[in-house]
Amino acid sequence: VQLQASGGGLVQAGGSLRLSCAASGRTSSRYTMGWFRQAPGKEREFVAAFRWRDGLSHYADSVKGRFKISRDDANDMMYLRMNSLKPEDTAVYYCAAKPGNFALGSAWRDRNWYAYWGQGTQVTVSS
Repeated sequence: VQLQASGGGLVQAGGSLRLSCAASGRTSSRYTMGWFRQAPGKEREFVAAFRWRDGLSHYADSVKGRFKISRDDANDMMYLRMNSLKPEDTAVYYCAAKPGNFALGSAWRDRNWYAYWGQGTQVTVSS
């Protein structure tokens, strides 16, 4: 599968953005999907993930209640709605995919577990 992330930009603290991840092919329902981010000088960290088949989702504590994943089955699109953005949310955001529908577990948070990655999209939150 090929992934393409988009939708990043510059926003003021407290604002919102919606990131998109386009997945090629018609196999999205067979994947577990994730969002990660990487700030300058830091490791890539888990943001959110969900199981495409049934929408079961999981979020990092730092974004819980502010970010939400959704999907468009007809167009093989995954979205990350980001509300109440903070300067510490500034990073390059990546979408990722793992073939298969898996039970929720710690692997969902592991960047090394995902097989496919899209290019990143920059999110900058000004204070």
